[in-house]
Amino acid sequence: MKIAILGAGAYGTALGDILIERGNDVFYYDPVKGFNDFELAIKDANYTIIAFPSDAMGSISCLPEDRPVILASKGFLDDKLFSSFRDFMVLSGPGFAAEIKARKKTSLTITDKRISELLGDDYFDYDETDDIKGVLMCGSLKNVYAILAGYYDLKTGTDDHNAFIKEVTEEMQALLFANGANPNTVKLYCGEADLMLTCDSPSRNYQFGQRLKTDRKAQPNETVEGFTALLHIVSGEIKIPENLKQLNKIMEIIWG
Repeated sequence: MKIAILGAGAYGTALGDILIERGNDVFYYDPVKGFNDFELAIKDANYTIIAFPSDAMGSISCLPEDRPVILASKGFLDDKLFSSFRDFMVLSGPGFAAEIKARKKTSLTITDKRISELLGDDYFDYDETDDIKGVLMCGSLKNVYAILAGYYDLKTGTDDHNAFIKEVTEEMQALLFANGANPNTVKLYCGEADLMLTCDSPSRNYQFGQRLKTDRKAQPNETVEGFTALLHIVSGEIKIPENLKQLNKIMEIIWG
């Protein structure tokens, strides 16, 4: 099969390597990386995988709406941007691109079993849900809370870290419920497991939180998905229940 991948960064190419290994023809589009031929990439593609950062999504408006699209990017609070696609699915979960490239077993939440058929089960474990909105919200919210974990300088395995994860998990469930998603989606790989991974020092979101601890006026100097998500949250894109202590705390830190 021909697979088009929009975004030839670390994550897009990690998925692409596995798809090639499984006998597929992979075509990338990513002007930043020198893959400039959009039409060549998407022409007659059986699947298109979107792996661009959430703030660099201009090309999707040119995608055929009647072909299968798989979103592998995180940072979206809802699926409004993708509502015109007739066959839209999502993969999300814990695991860094370097781990996938190293062929370390990675856990994914998928919203369609065709994704597992494409990627196989040699390097991935899957759980599945039809709650697209919930998967998207989890993939975005965990980045927000990872900034706060960095601000608190929490360390995996400590009592403080465990208590934080428990409280944040409950806040994420409340946010999903308030916005018409399934709160149980937080218990899937895309939720709590990804939250625990992101709330640790290797993530950009966590490291940005550490910068905020010493400079409350710090701004991201690279893509920090949690900061972008916060901008969407404060603009009113989702409903926010009252008394979400940790979410209110990170907004107070950044905007005072």
